[in-house]
Amino acid sequence: MKIERRKSRAAEVYTASLNDIMFFLLLFFLIISTMVTPATIRVLLPKSKTTDDAVIKKQINLAITADHKYFLDKTEISFSEIEPRLTKIMASKSKNEEALVLLQADKSLNLQEVIDVIDIGNKLDVKVVLFTKKSEK
Repeated sequence: MKIERRKSRAAEVYTASLNDIMFFLLLFFLIISTMVTPATIRVLLPKSKTTDDAVIKKQINLAITADHKYFLDKTEISFSEIEPRLTKIMASKSKNEEALVLLQADKSLNLQEVIDVIDIGNKLDVKVVLFTKKSEK
């Protein structure tokens, strides 16, 4: 009688499908990351045909929402606080640094409210740039 020894089998993990899974996970996160916008204040910008992207060194973001709320760098402030805060920011900047106020005003606002903020900038000798949205032709 012949006794056969069983061949020992090595345990094996089949990993061919893991490549597909990793590819789909990578693709999923790339697509989702492009859809996520940073936490910003939503303002409907008016349209302009001559809008360009501005590259500047020091930006001071000032937003005015449709319900007359003022935000200076994502911090809600009252209208009377705009001038003292801008004065403090301008005092803290260095000599070779150019500061620019980026004004995002909702298009439903009265024009006088926007002009009042621009006047504060002119009084403090700060450049104020009004954001617009490029219109589709």
